[in-house]
Amino acid sequence: MTFELQYTDTASEARAGMITTDHGQIATPIFMPVGTCGSVKGVHFEELRQQVKAQIILGNTYHLYLRPGLEILQQAGGLHRFGGWDRPILTDSGGFQVFSLTGIRKLREEGCEFRSHVDGSKHFFTPENVMDTQRVIGADIIMAFDECPPGQSDFQYAKKSLMLTQRWLDRCFKRFNETSPLYGHQQSLFPIVQGCTFKELRRDAAKYVADKGADGNAIGGLAVGEPTEVMYEMIETVNEILPKDKPRYLMGVGTPQNILEAIERGVDMFDCVMPTRNGRNAMLFTYEGTMNMRNKKWENDFTPIDEEGCYTDRVYTKAYLHHLFKAQELLAMQIASIHNLAFYLRLVGDARAHIIQGDFTTWKRSVIDQLNRRR
Repeated sequence: MTFELQYTDTASEARAGMITTDHGQIATPIFMPVGTCGSVKGVHFEELRQQVKAQIILGNTYHLYLRPGLEILQQAGGLHRFGGWDRPILTDSGGFQVFSLTGIRKLREEGCEFRSHVDGSKHFFTPENVMDTQRVIGADIIMAFDECPPGQSDFQYAKKSLMLTQRWLDRCFKRFNETSPLYGHQQSLFPIVQGCTFKELRRDAAKYVADKGADGNAIGGLAVGEPTEVMYEMIETVNEILPKDKPRYLMGVGTPQNILEAIERGVDMFDCVMPTRNGRNAMLFTYEGTMNMRNKKWENDFTPIDEEGCYTDRVYTKAYLHHLFKAQELLAMQIASIHNLAFYLRLVGDARAHIIQGDFTTWKRSVIDQLNRRR
């Protein structure tokens, strides 16, 4: 994997770049639709290619390890061939999912024992077998195994957690360097900066990660309950240290406003379930604000939902989508999910265009307030 930093904004830390992988190029800043179990919920790959214009999607190690399982994935030749997605894939290590299983997991130096949410069976993740698992899945970008502590952790717990994450990171890189890709394309390992909301820990973590010289770096443990302004402060703290010539991935974030604020602070890559999850619950994101399509106000509004032209060859009216949600038709969730994903990709694409034009900061200020408006 390579990264070319192409443009920087003169008034902020915003950047535009190009990531090149064996499965294609990714123009940054970029939003990555979340395909937890090997699919983006309710959206065909063809829709992701043609309507959403997704350049990369995510899979999740925890979920894919449990279902369909490593034997099936290896027989298929990896996740790309199993599902038929021919563009880049990034896999989360499963750390966030495992550590969210409060009450059914046990953490120790060697790794983390947990019980499957599917059938209650017992499993054990270590830095080594998580690397092996992601080799089998075959994503272009894979993540280090880390502990994601609660956002409100005290300093002592946060420090203890970070020290464990760093020891695990060393083991991840050792295993990664001892093994080879399985399917003829290269893989890149991204380490993750943790440290909760403590600047001292975040700085230490960023330095530790930067010293690894990885192809890219991730910022984790944010948007987990801390105030939004604190999240932005942590991003600034970390990005002062992370190398500028490598892509920076902010994990699990977030709203359109969060994304623009993070781009302004030098972040290149994003993922979040919000576009599809909120879409399945009748919320649409637009440049003019959010719309709840179950509200009666849309009952006789025959203007198109796609006011920004995110996917212009599919024309659905607000009244029609309102009807579908009221009738509990599955098509409603699909239309809303595609719209939201297309809007998110349009948003980061517009941000990239304005970075290149040199007026990102002015453009961002002109749109950010209305993104949060309730329509």
